[in-house]
Amino acid sequence: MDAPHLELIDLHKRYGDVAALDGCTVEVPRGSMFGFLGPNGAGKTTAMRAVFGLIQPDSGKIRYLGRGIDNNDRLRFGYMPEQRGLYPKMGVLKQLVYFGRMHGLTKGAATEASSRWLERLGLAGRGADKLETLSHGNQQRIQLAAALVHEPELMILDEPFSGLDPLGVRDLGAALKQQVRDRNATVVFSSHQLDLVEDICDQVAVIHQGRIILEGSLAELQADSPIRMFEIETADRSADWLPDEWRQRVTSNTRGRIRMQFPAANGIDPDDLLDRVRSRAEVVAFGFEPPSLSELFLSTVEADQVDQRL
Repeated sequence: MDAPHLELIDLHKRYGDVAALDGCTVEVPRGSMFGFLGPNGAGKTTAMRAVFGLIQPDSGKIRYLGRGIDNNDRLRFGYMPEQRGLYPKMGVLKQLVYFGRMHGLTKGAATEASSRWLERLGLAGRGADKLETLSHGNQQRIQLAAALVHEPELMILDEPFSGLDPLGVRDLGAALKQQVRDRNATVVFSSHQLDLVEDICDQVAVIHQGRIILEGSLAELQADSPIRMFEIETADRSADWLPDEWRQRVTSNTRGRIRMQFPAANGIDPDDLLDRVRSRAEVVAFGFEPPSLSELFLSTVEADQVDQRL
């Protein structure tokens, strides 16, 4: 069995009284789109910085292909930090070439790769422009190009889709998926856009208070979830038909489409649920399914918060 592309093993890091990492352990398979998720302050950025040696954990190990990481390995990584690191008054093409050469490319190879990425991201005519003259979304595209110009084997991207419009999200998502598909590269990225993560990721891990509390493929996590979602829409598009004992189960009510959470362990029969609704209202549409990634995330984090208070 192949070693994981990247492993974080029992990482601990404290800043005074704050535990940024508290036993963080996660395995990232090679050739995967891996979503690294968590609330603000959960430890995502600290863990990512630790991979690049930007912070030193107090204890624990980081492994790349089953061994320790050295500086030569990091030259084969691509990093997009949360705080962007480009030069605002420098020409776009010039600085992409600069970053490519920092990772070991010749000037010719770096120039060719930089031009190719500018074209791939829809900025072929902007190579001579200073970065500061570009829109925020286009600066994001250049930041991604800087992380990918040397064709890294492992990409670690901290909120790469932040502030992008839907077209930008689509283009960057497609570019990352192509890297996985064409080169068997591995992409680890954090994001608060859970619908996007659900669309493009093979694997996810949720970190909370410095610990991994959920990890695996989305299909496995959904199948193993202790909850199921019952979604129903009635002709009058209201919630007046809801039995009192169901009202606390409602997680969303969007224009009369009501979504409720039920425990899977109780052997809930969706036909029985549907019959109960039909005795009270005319049903237009319904569904009974595992939770979405957003629902998994919320239920897992909330349960962990309760456990920490006990």
